[in-house]
Amino acid sequence: MKNTLLGSLYLILASSIWGGMYVVVKVVVSVIPPLELVWMRYLVAIVALLVIGFITRQNWRIEKRYVLIIIAIGIIGNVISIVTQETGTMLSTAQMGAIITSSTPAFMVIFARLILKERMTLKKGISVCLATIGVLLIVGIGDVNMSSILGGISLLIAALTWALMSVLVKLLPSDYSQIVVTTYSILVALFVLTPFVLPRLHEIHIAQLAHPAIWGGTLYLGIISTAGGFLLWNRGLQMLNASSGGIYFFFQPVVGTLLGWLILGETIGVTFWIGSILILTGVVFVMIEKR
Repeated sequence: MKNTLLGSLYLILASSIWGGMYVVVKVVVSVIPPLELVWMRYLVAIVALLVIGFITRQNWRIEKRYVLIIIAIGIIGNVISIVTQETGTMLSTAQMGAIITSSTPAFMVIFARLILKERMTLKKGISVCLATIGVLLIVGIGDVNMSSILGGISLLIAALTWALMSVLVKLLPSDYSQIVVTTYSILVALFVLTPFVLPRLHEIHIAQLAHPAIWGGTLYLGIISTAGGFLLWNRGLQMLNASSGGIYFFFQPVVGTLLGWLILGETIGVTFWIGSILILTGVVFVMIEKR
């Protein structure tokens, strides 16, 4: 029970951190294109992770049989998923992003069944359905800009690949430090992205990078959203089964909407509170089943 509560807390914190990410990405991609932004946030994240790792004296050794899994996590989750997510956010609306990425937990249930052979239960199905309805109520279906078809396809790929990555994390031993796993997977992403990014860096206007909103947003994405969020998410998944852990992803649009209300003065209605209750109910279903 202790691991269930702690794992739940880690996943809620990670999703909450990512709740503010769409607003930040929307601001920063106006200056830094998606591919270059992913590369820059990983550069910041790798510095933060290495500092934390050496201060805490981590064991950096990985068994050979798990190297390919970490490479897959890096390419699928840290390259394909994040690049398509930021591209989709740039091409579409934040509401479309929230709706499409809310399919991630459903994909996690499917991948957990196919890869990990986790049992599909009625409670898992009910929890995903309740949370999905809750998200749709919160973000509103009517305001989706269907003309942003490329953005929608990009966001769907992001949701699919993030779900696959989250399940692959479960294939690693639970005693592996998430600092080490996250650091290596981000190094893989940097190695893959660098040849594509370096020839394009000269196109970014240096003067625009000096704006507080741009460099501050980049630091947030690198240190808080990437290093902190990935660590919390991967560690939480190690404590829960993959199909149950995915339900906590729904906290992302809830927190994003709340931040829009608190910081940007956006209005929220009764549907927000109804949707939030449905999402919390879905989470309770997962925690009851685990116990």
